[in-house]
Amino acid sequence: MHINLHNVIPQPLAEQHQHKPQPSEVWLQTITLQQGKKYAMQAQSGKGKSTFLHILYGLRQDFQGEVLFEKTNIRTYKPEEWASLRQQKIAVVFQDLRLFLHLTAEENILAKAYLTQTKPDKAKIYALAERLQISHLLKSTKKTQLFSYGERQRIAILRALQQPFEWILLDEPFSHLDAENVKLASELINEACQTQGAGFVLTSLGYDYPLAYDETLKL
Repeated sequence: MHINLHNVIPQPLAEQHQHKPQPSEVWLQTITLQQGKKYAMQAQSGKGKSTFLHILYGLRQDFQGEVLFEKTNIRTYKPEEWASLRQQKIAVVFQDLRLFLHLTAEENILAKAYLTQTKPDKAKIYALAERLQISHLLKSTKKTQLFSYGERQRIAILRALQQPFEWILLDEPFSHLDAENVKLASELINEACQTQGAGFVLTSLGYDYPLAYDETLKL
C-alpha cells in the first residue's frame, strides 16, 4: 500500500506557515511513501511529528491537502474500514504508548494478538520478549503502570509486532531506551518488516538509530 501526500499540512501549522513560512520536505509537498520502504521523519519538537503519524493512522482530520492510500482518499474511510486497516495493515507505537496500565504486560500483548489472530503464538511472543530482555515482565503479575517507561516502551513495541502490517508507525519509540535496547528493538523491527514486506515511518528529533532507512525527510 503506497501512501501519497499532496499539499498536506496540519491546520495549526498552516496558520503558522502563513505568517512565517518554514521549509519542509513533507508539509505542502507532493510525495509518495512506497510500500516496503523505511522512512525517518526528523524535526524539532512542535513541528508535527506525532500529528503526521496520527493523520496516517486516521486519528486526526484537521489538516489541509490530501492523503491517499493507493488511490483512496483517507477522508472517505468509514470507522469500520479504519478498524480493518489498523488490524491488518497499519501497526503503531504511540509516543505516549497507550498501553492498558491496569493490565499485566502479557495481557497487553495478548489483547493485541487476539484482535488480529485466531490464536496467539505464546511461544513466539515469549521468544521475542526474551530478545527484548522483557520476558520476566510477561511472567510478572504486576500491572503495567508499575513498570518503568523504558520497560513500557519495549512492551509497546512487542505489542505492535503481534499483528500483520504493511506499515508500522513509530513515534519516537526509543526515547527512554539505552543503546543496547535500541539495538535489540531495532533488530526485531527490521526483521518483522523484512518478513512481511512492510515499511515503517519513524519520527525522531534527529537521532541516528540502527535501522535500515531508505530515506530521511525533514518535517
